[in-house]
This record gives sequence, structure tokens and C-alpha cells, in this order.
Amino acid sequence: MLITRRAAAKTFLVGSAGLIGGLSMIPISDRRHIVTLSFDDGFEKSSIKTAEIYEKYGLSASINVIASAHEKQFELPNEYHHWPVGDFKLWNELKRRGHEIMPHSYKHVNLAELPFKEAQNLILKCLDIFTRELDGFVTKESIYNFAYNASTPELEEWIRPQVKAFRTGGGAVNPLPYKGMKKLTCASHGPENIDLYLDNTINEFLKGSSGWLIFNTHGLDDEGWGPMSSRFLDELLDRITRSDTVEMLSVSQALDVL
Repeated sequence: MLITRRAAAKTFLVGSAGLIGGLSMIPISDRRHIVTLSFDDGFEKSSIKTAEIYEKYGLSASINVIASAHEKQFELPNEYHHWPVGDFKLWNELKRRGHEIMPHSYKHVNLAELPFKEAQNLILKCLDIFTRELDGFVTKESIYNFAYNASTPELEEWIRPQVKAFRTGGGAVNPLPYKGMKKLTCASHGPENIDLYLDNTINEFLKGSSGWLIFNTHGLDDEGWGPMSSRFLDELLDRITRSDTVEMLSVSQALDVL
């Protein structure tokens, strides 16, 4: 079982080495920073590797999966989804190991482009599958992660009472978690490898005032849109566990640390 909540909060090593050699030097400060990497789409190989790397450092990964992606009739939304995905046997195993498994749509369509009732129905179908298939899943304790980080004010207003929180597009930096926090925004990057971009994003974030950075990632190495290398993720988490300046938390852990 992984360490949870504040016991899982580790820190980000800053200094002349940067993250992957020779990048910017970030001064240590007493400002509070939280970083969350939010992994979408549920690629099987990437999810297993992500979990293993997080476990190496006693951390809990945020993995968001498409509810019907493992079914035979699932239609790929684009070329960035052609890698094998996990099923709920895997998601239940990773959840038992301490990772956060949350919904990332029913079939990965842009709900902002659909009529409200149709979009609403797809969200409900997604949540229904999670309720049936994921052990211990409770809708009101879940974080719904919009596909393409695309929502509408009407959908956001409707989903607020349904879930603990929801993630959509917007700026990467959120306020520090507070009681009743519902709307979480994130940034992403692609379709190429994101190692350098994410490194720079984190470095810039640490120069600023207190806040919570949520960065939407996808697969590792060669999988998905805007993949991160597993080597970079390993090095990043290694540095996070060596400092006292940044907390690396899953979404649920961050919302529980008030």
C-alpha cells in the first residue's frame, strides 16, 4: 500500500542541475507549491509503468481512463489512441496498490461540441460503468476528467453536485486546495515528447507564488499524444523525494490536504 495524503507529499529538488541537466536554477522558498501529473487515456503499458515508477518513490499516480475503451466495439477517436488500453481488472489492481483511478469520459468525445442532453447522458453512462466495475467507486467522491479538457458552463454547473471535483481546460496553475473546491483546470502539450516543456513549466511555476499546478499528461515513451519519457518521469520523482519545497500529490490527496 502506498503512503497517502500528507505522508505522500514529497518535494522537488532544485539547483544548478535542473531536472534533466543544466536547466534553470530555482531558489528555495517558503511558498507552498503542489504538483499533480494527471495521466489520461489508460494505455496499458504506460499505466503499468507509471504506477511502478510512482511506487518506487512511495507516491500515488492519478490515472484517468475511458470507461468503454477496453470494449471490442470501442471506436478510436483519433490516431493517438491506437495503443492497447487496460481493463477494469488492471484498474482495480492499481487502485488496490494505492493509485487514483478516475473517469475520463465514456468514449472520448468532445462534450463541448454536443447538445447538453447528449453530453449529460454520456457522462452518466461513464459514471455508471465506473460504479459497476471499479471496486469502491463512489460518484460523489470522484474526479471527472473531461476528454480534450473541453466542457461548457452548463455542463460544469450540472456536474458540480454529482462529483467531488472535475478537471477541464484552462491555466495550469490553480489556487491551493480549499474546502468545496470543484473546478480544476490544467494545461497539456503535444503531440511531441513533453519532457523539456514540462520541465520548463514546473521551473516557472516554482518561481511564482503559492499554488497547485495540474499538468495533463498521457502515455509514456511512444504511447499517446504528447508522451513523457519514463526516464524523465523517474528522474523527476527522484528529485521530488529529495527536497522540502514542493508536494507531489494525486488530485484526491491534494483536495484532502486542507
